[in-house]
Amino acid sequence: MDKNTFFDNLTVSSSPHLVTKLDTQKTMMMVCLAICPALIVSVVMFGIRALILTIVCVAASAFFEWAYNKLMHRPQTVSDCSACVTGLILAMNLPSSFPYWMAIIGCFVSIVIVKCMFGGLGRNIANPAIVGRIVLLLSFTTQMTTWPVTRLSGVDATTGATALNLLGEVAKGTPGITLPSNMDLFLGNCGGSMGEVSALAILIGGVFLIWRKIISPIIPAAFIGTVFVFALIYYAVIGGDYGAFHMAIFHICAGGVMFGAFFCATDYVTSPIMNKGKLVFGIGCGLVTMIIRIWCSYPEGVSFAILFMNMMTPLIDRWAINNFYGGAKKNEK
Repeated sequence: MDKNTFFDNLTVSSSPHLVTKLDTQKTMMMVCLAICPALIVSVVMFGIRALILTIVCVAASAFFEWAYNKLMHRPQTVSDCSACVTGLILAMNLPSSFPYWMAIIGCFVSIVIVKCMFGGLGRNIANPAIVGRIVLLLSFTTQMTTWPVTRLSGVDATTGATALNLLGEVAKGTPGITLPSNMDLFLGNCGGSMGEVSALAILIGGVFLIWRKIISPIIPAAFIGTVFVFALIYYAVIGGDYGAFHMAIFHICAGGVMFGAFFCATDYVTSPIMNKGKLVFGIGCGLVTMIIRIWCSYPEGVSFAILFMNMMTPLIDRWAINNFYGGAKKNEK
């Protein structure tokens, strides 16, 4: 066999070439397992409806991916469990009282429009669950901002305000409004979406993913650290009834910072590749989140911050890669 014939018989596949036992399905199952502590706390705090809503979102997401592939005569990809993860993350971003049919619409947007129509897993330009949540927020604002109270709150009501809503009232000087304690936010005794109730449960899942090397700690650390530092400086400057350190912890535990940092911002497809890029991405998420929380009319900014930084990811990747490898220099004659 001559040299040309030998090279013609070689087949070179696209990267990565490293073979491991960890595939897409196992990775997604690890993410599902990591979200389980937050789901369990949600069921304890809000009742069985939280579990039913989660099952509806997971089932709808899997069905939409199967149906799209069937209609478009594409290979079935439901078995990789990525659709189930999208449904699970979307459910964690919803109030437990959210109507099932509206949640199904969110699953359709996430799976069909954001994921499948862009080519499937690995080709979407934004986190599908985040886009689904934002579409639901803009389309069904009342239902998306109606928060059931927890079973342990001791409040004689069916709905209540989230910690960030209460912070807005405190900032306006509304009399009789007090913020929940940081311990309540950490343990989960406060209203909100299912995935933002217990910072402790989310932290357990996030540490598990880092331990199993499913995600890098850079983005969560940069995201949470930026929120902490920003809040610490801001409240140290303006003062107030609550100390700067107390408010820095409050902004980490309240809302979707913890869940977004560990489970949404770390999406492989829509986050930077290089470590420097991940650092910039996480800092950007934290900055945009705090800018929206403090100076905009909407009390929460995590979803919008992650979506904005998803759009910036190609530019961040280009900068980080050029910074690491260097670029071609222009020939000067």
